[in-house]
Amino acid sequence: MPRYDTRRPRPAWWFPEYAPVGVDLGSPDAVAAYDRNQGTDPAADDALLDRLGVTEGTRLVDLACGTGSLVVQAARRGAEAHGVDVSAEMLKYAQARAERFEVEPHWHQAGFLDYAHPHDAPADVVTTGSALHQLPDFWKQQALRNAAAMLRPGGTFHLRDVIFSFPPDAADIHLRHWIESAGRAEGEGFTRADFEAHVREEFSTYTWIMEGLLERAGFEIVTHDPISPTHAEYLCRVAK
Repeated sequence: MPRYDTRRPRPAWWFPEYAPVGVDLGSPDAVAAYDRNQGTDPAADDALLDRLGVTEGTRLVDLACGTGSLVVQAARRGAEAHGVDVSAEMLKYAQARAERFEVEPHWHQAGFLDYAHPHDAPADVVTTGSALHQLPDFWKQQALRNAAAMLRPGGTFHLRDVIFSFPPDAADIHLRHWIESAGRAEGEGFTRADFEAHVREEFSTYTWIMEGLLERAGFEIVTHDPISPTHAEYLCRVAK
């Protein structure tokens, strides 16, 4: 699958989005393990699509789509579904999933920062899950502006990620609890070392920072669900 090409030169200081931080996903085995550890659940995908009003004809873009479960479920209900990811191996896995279900979503090897959705066919819904934390806050802002720009007026943006709602002076307590409670044995899910690496090397941020970034990108926050002290979900809309 060819890498997306915006045909726009990037300056030397541009964020290297095609060399993402975190878990190495450069091989088929690593991607299969990621899908298994992530706990792909078509029923949960369908529940989210129901909440977002995704039906036949809805134009959906899933940024950092990973192994493509949400995109495939959207396509199965007749949506025009687009999956965007920087990883060629992720997209190969996602395409194989689509073929098993005999649907044909649109796959794009691209990132938050360089994916350019056609202006003459704006998205109704843009989603991203468990991925925006791979960008530092400055680049999160650019990514969110890009997401807003690809939506039609009144379109919906859904974000779910590791986002911290605990006060900064309680970070040690909450991060220790998350790492100790979420880590699994090797082969049974993401390990303690995986979560330690997330905190050390990736760029999860606080809710109050994320909300500022969303608003400055042009989103109205409709609902905010602090799932836990370390995770949150936002449903947003762009102005009509």
